[in-house]
Amino acid sequence: MPWSKIKPELVEPDFAPESDGKGRVLTYAESVREAVALALRQDPAVFVMGQGVDDPSGMFGATRGLHEEFGADRVFDTPLAEGALSGVAVGAALWGMRPVYFHNRPDFLFLAMDQMVNHASKWHFMFGGAVNVPVVFWTCIGRGWGSAAQHSQALQGLFMHVPGLKLVMPATCYDAKGLMISAIADPNPVLIMEHRYNFRQKGIVPEKVYSVALGQGAVRRRGAHVTVVAVSHLVMQSYLAAEELAEEGISVEVLDPRSLRPLDEAIILESVARTGRLVVADMGWKTGGVTAEIAALVAEKGFASLKAPVRRVACPDVPTPAGYTLEHAFYVDKEDIKAAIRDVCLG
Repeated sequence: MPWSKIKPELVEPDFAPESDGKGRVLTYAESVREAVALALRQDPAVFVMGQGVDDPSGMFGATRGLHEEFGADRVFDTPLAEGALSGVAVGAALWGMRPVYFHNRPDFLFLAMDQMVNHASKWHFMFGGAVNVPVVFWTCIGRGWGSAAQHSQALQGLFMHVPGLKLVMPATCYDAKGLMISAIADPNPVLIMEHRYNFRQKGIVPEKVYSVALGQGAVRRRGAHVTVVAVSHLVMQSYLAAEELAEEGISVEVLDPRSLRPLDEAIILESVARTGRLVVADMGWKTGGVTAEIAALVAEKGFASLKAPVRRVACPDVPTPAGYTLEHAFYVDKEDIKAAIRDVCLG
C-alpha cells in the first residue's frame, strides 16, 4: 500500500506512561524514530534532513542510526541555512518527494518562515488544489538547562495562526509514532512541535504501522466538574493534577487536542457542555496564543454552558529566562494547573 494511502486508526489506546504488561514499551524518542524508519522503508520518496540528524545522539534519539540504515542520500546533515534548506525541502515536496526536515529548536523556524508561511502553506490554494506540498517540519522545545530566550521559545501560537499549515503537538509515545506517520502521509505541510520533557516518557507503542488522525482529540481522563484542555507535556501534568484533586472531591476531565490546526472543536465543546467550566493549559506565551484561541472558541460557541469564567494557564509575556531558578518561576506546571482548577470550581 502506498504510504500516503494509510488510513488513521480510530482506536484510542489506554493512557498510561508505563506498560502494565499489556503491550510493547518504547521511549518517546524510539517512538518517533520507528515512525520515520517505517516511512523510509515503505516509501522511497521519503527522506530526512536536518542539523545533527546523523550525529551519535541523533536529534535527541529521534533519528539515531537512520543514516547508517538508509544511507547518506536519504538521511543527511544540513548546514546552518534554515531558510535556504527549507526552500530545498519545499521544492522537493513540489516534485513528489516527502521530506522530513528536523530542526533542533523552534527558534530556528523564524529563519524558515518565508518558505513555510509564504510558500509551503499557500501553494495548494494558489493553484486551485492542483499542487501539493507534502513536507514535514519537526522541532523540539527546550527547557531545563538554561537554553534561554533564543533557544527555548514555544512558538505554537504563531504557527497556529497560519492557514494551510497543519500543527501537531503529541503528548504520548503512542501519538508520537502515529501522528508522525499521519504527518508524512499528509499531502500538504505539517509542523510537529515536541517538548523535551516528553522524551522522559516510556509508553505502550504497537509494532505495526498505524496512524493517528490529524484533528482528532482524545479524552485522557473523564471528569464531571471542569474540563482541562492541555497541550503537549502539560497533558501529563494535567492528568497528575486531576488525580490529586480527586482526593479533594474535584472531578477533572482532561482533553488532549493532539493537533492545534486542525483543532478538534467538537470534543472541547461537548466536554464543556457537560462540565460547565474550562481551564486551558499551554507552555507558550499567554497573549495571542493557544490558550487565547481555545478560550475564544468556547466563548463564541459554548458560552451558554459556562458556569464560571475560563481560566488560562500559560507562560508570562516575557522572554524565556536562563538558569534553573528563573526557569522554575517562568514555566507553568502541575501546581499552576491545580490552582486554576480550584479557582474555577471553588472560587
